[in-house]
Amino acid sequence: MTNKKDLSERDICTKFITPALEQAGWDMQKQVREEVSFTDGRIYVKGNLSVRGKRKRVDYILYYKPNIPVAIIEAKDNTHSVKAGIQQGLDYATILDIPTVFSSNGDAFYEHDRTCSDGNIEREIGLNQFPSPEVLWQRYKHYKGIETNGAERISAQDYFF
Repeated sequence: MTNKKDLSERDICTKFITPALEQAGWDMQKQVREEVSFTDGRIYVKGNLSVRGKRKRVDYILYYKPNIPVAIIEAKDNTHSVKAGIQQGLDYATILDIPTVFSSNGDAFYEHDRTCSDGNIEREIGLNQFPSPEVLWQRYKHYKGIETNGAERISAQDYFF
């Protein structure tokens, strides 16, 4: 057995985070996107030279339905603490307007619930305690102020181009 501390961030995702998502009922094909770049990076100009900064890339975005992102997960390798990625995830969640952020190093998840729907803003949860799509959808609705069945029907409606 390999020492968990020797695994890369990608190995932590594959061996620990993805199985935890599957166990919680997430559809890896339809509800989960991995390594999502969402900015091109800032352009820095000095004199007549310009260079582009690093792109922002989130490790996982979880979707209740297409185009309804409900959570972000930032992964770190196991030499980092379980909550090492939480600030980076919160920065991304603010930009993308996503209510729940998780960080994981493969030992557990550290959760930051911007909705504070159950009175806990931050807490550590086990790998086998990751919330289901339905739980995160309820939080999202609370966060967005979706309170009636009609509002939910409209917000969760599938739409096609």
